[in-house]
Amino acid sequence: MQDSVSQIFDASAVRRQRDRAAARLGTVAEVLEDLAARLLDRLDDTKARFESALEIGGRGSVAPALASRGMQVVSADFSAKMAIRAGGLPVAIDAEALPFGAQKFDLIVAHLSLHWVNDLPGALLQLRRSLRPGGLFLASMPSLGTLAELRSALLEAEAMLRGGASPRVSPYPDLRDCAGLLQRAGFALPVADVEEIEFLYANPLTLLHELRAAGETNAVSARSRKIPPRALFPLALANLPRHDGRAVATLRMAIMTGWNA
Repeated sequence: MQDSVSQIFDASAVRRQRDRAAARLGTVAEVLEDLAARLLDRLDDTKARFESALEIGGRGSVAPALASRGMQVVSADFSAKMAIRAGGLPVAIDAEALPFGAQKFDLIVAHLSLHWVNDLPGALLQLRRSLRPGGLFLASMPSLGTLAELRSALLEAEAMLRGGASPRVSPYPDLRDCAGLLQRAGFALPVADVEEIEFLYANPLTLLHELRAAGETNAVSARSRKIPPRALFPLALANLPRHDGRAVATLRMAIMTGWNA
């Protein structure tokens, strides 16, 4: 089945990057916690009560918050090292073949992690089956427009230096597709909305450091394996748009909810 799915992302590279990032999480913990809080605020919109939860990719920002609400939490990640840092009962997973049985959890939270999955419709279907009847699926993922400034600057800089460009920023789904993916997986009452968050950097190199520390660097299968020109990143970062003299990077965080009827 996996052979029939387009391998847009290199799963081994994703795992290696998250392994390395597990030791650097402290440098981006504040950002990750803020983004997780925006997602978990959706729990206050429901009167449902949850006892058992699965969180995927929370990187230490989700499991403690769920545990503080009285839930027993399993923390899953593509990296065993990251799963151990996450705060719940750790489980390393292959996103294309999730190890959880049917109707195991009341709540599943996938925070900024499913955008690395090649077979996203298949993963969503597996996740719905792991929810008990009446269970809630809550997820966030970058949507189209995320890091658009960096993508454009890198493409222009590499074209200037090499006469061509390699993909260096992941493709992201359009917000309109997110609710459709939930509906296709059989979720009831699927909803997708977006929070647009602008990050400003006095030193734009900090953006690259933060992406690396979060385990969010390039893992596109079609990426170039060649060493990039030394001038590539300085040139691209110098051409990022500015606001009040600081470089701009945008996260368009899609927030998705669906129920297992």
